[in-house]
Amino acid sequence: MTHSEIREKFLKFFEERGHKIVPSSSLVPENDPTTLFTGSGMQPMMPYLLGEKHPLGTRIADSQKSFRAEDIEEVGDNRHITFFEMLGNWSFGDYWKKEQLPWIYEFLTKKVGLDPNRLYVSVFSGGSEISRDNDSIQIWQDIFKSAGVSYEYSQLETLEKAGKKGMENDARIFGYGTDKNWWSRAGKPENMPVGEPGGPDSEIFFDFQLPHDKKFGEQCHPNCDCGRFLEIGNSVFMEYKKKPDGNFEPLPQKNVDFGGGLERIIAVSNNNQDIFNIDVLHPILVKIRELVPGIDSKSERIVADHIRAAVFLISDGVIPSNKVQGYFLRRLIRRALTYVRKSGVENNIAAELGKTVSKIYEKKYPELQNSQIADVLNAEESKFRKTLNNGLRILESKTEITGKEAFDLFQTYGFPFELTQELVKVIKPEEFKKYALEHSESSTTASAGMFKGGLADHSEKVIRLHTATHLINAALRKILGDQVWQKGSNITGERTRFDFTHSEKLTDEQKKEVEDMANEWVKRNLEVKKDIMSLEEARKFGAIGVFGEKYPDTVSVYSVWDPKTEEVISREFCGGPHVSHTGEIGKIKITKEEAVSAGIRRIRAIVE
Repeated sequence: MTHSEIREKFLKFFEERGHKIVPSSSLVPENDPTTLFTGSGMQPMMPYLLGEKHPLGTRIADSQKSFRAEDIEEVGDNRHITFFEMLGNWSFGDYWKKEQLPWIYEFLTKKVGLDPNRLYVSVFSGGSEISRDNDSIQIWQDIFKSAGVSYEYSQLETLEKAGKKGMENDARIFGYGTDKNWWSRAGKPENMPVGEPGGPDSEIFFDFQLPHDKKFGEQCHPNCDCGRFLEIGNSVFMEYKKKPDGNFEPLPQKNVDFGGGLERIIAVSNNNQDIFNIDVLHPILVKIRELVPGIDSKSERIVADHIRAAVFLISDGVIPSNKVQGYFLRRLIRRALTYVRKSGVENNIAAELGKTVSKIYEKKYPELQNSQIADVLNAEESKFRKTLNNGLRILESKTEITGKEAFDLFQTYGFPFELTQELVKVIKPEEFKKYALEHSESSTTASAGMFKGGLADHSEKVIRLHTATHLINAALRKILGDQVWQKGSNITGERTRFDFTHSEKLTDEQKKEVEDMANEWVKRNLEVKKDIMSLEEARKFGAIGVFGEKYPDTVSVYSVWDPKTEEVISREFCGGPHVSHTGEIGKIKITKEEAVSAGIRRIRAIVE
């Protein structure tokens, strides 16, 4: 089956069961300072899982673009990828386990056509003073019994115990503890802060071993790493909240969250263990073989995965750089091109591969047809070739370097570690990984507030500065003209930083005029109102946002207005949060105005 068929079947299946279908969110998270990228379907839904009302109701489904860099070193085998789509359905305080588990089973067996004999599941076996999930066990037993397959339950509290017991007694339902079948943002129950929600989950696995085929051995189990099983979906049942005494209490709103890997479901629907043989990856391999004759299997998989991920990141506004999201994009592109170079090809090919990716997804993601994606890939590849020359000059007189020197070479010139290892002996290579990890962690820390919403956190000071930024934007547009557009913002507890389109430096008089106008609106204590509406309706009302930004079909709009005169000062697409009245902001003071790049200026301001 193809990606289009399975995606459409999934969305239609849940639409028929009362779910509203929403578009994928950007790979760059909005209003989430905890991560650089959208790594799951759950991530954009967290506000609604935590109690905020979704504008489209209590039943939602989508296919979410996702990127995870944690497994980048594992890419090259038959199942690890960095970019993927996550099929998801959610219940925000609506249906529960007895609906969710049969639905997912029905979708996989009736719509995708998977053999019930090849499906195994895991459930929460209990732990941290929380009882075993007997409801899910009973529901799965009823499902499998009705399908005429084995339905025995085997409790494997620890993976060590699992390894000893294996697939005994024809078990199909496996119980694991908090390491495997518990979900919260903080991980295990004991790590959860007070008030944090969490709950048990139930995973579904596909078995690649046919009956009477013993090639994987008898000691295997669904969470084994031997390759026999592949997890294809997980239903999370968010039903508990951490209390101050460390115990748990039921949540007033119980939520269901399902995530299913689209690429993995495609692979198992074709009974193929190699995820690179599916229709969204194999054509890229074919193109790579054409452009890079003689490339080995592992290398071509790395190139295919990394270029596909790069195309989607660029489409969502990420540009190669040495900081934050751009650092990971640059690493992806250059790591892919290192394997191309090792295969003996020295001409630019990234843009051509990018076009292959765009062609695969042209119906679902037409924005990938943007010619700027190929331009970015081509420009980065040309820079990389200069980098290679610089690095080669440094290494030509050396026979060995330390891991620290290898990292400095990578940090300064972007020279890939894999290539360094090929050219010289690296003493203490573990040092490179140590410094690379530290750089990654510092980059993640620095990213707080670098995402679209621009907020470092939701503290009282940050919220005041956030609303102040809207007033500064409105004042700039009134004083300089409607050609001024926001290009980005970064807001911490100390200051706001606001980028906007303008070709000239602001005069001292203009800066004072902007400051005075914003403070006049503060003095008037205007109301700040949030509305949820369609994108079309919002544009009719004159809502504005970040220049060139793509917005979903349903948006939240914040308006600063005077309810007495109905004068609208500001109306913007925004995820919030904001003060309720401008009088809460305090005095706004512009501290600096400077150039960022050609046609882009930056204002820094504080509130007192």
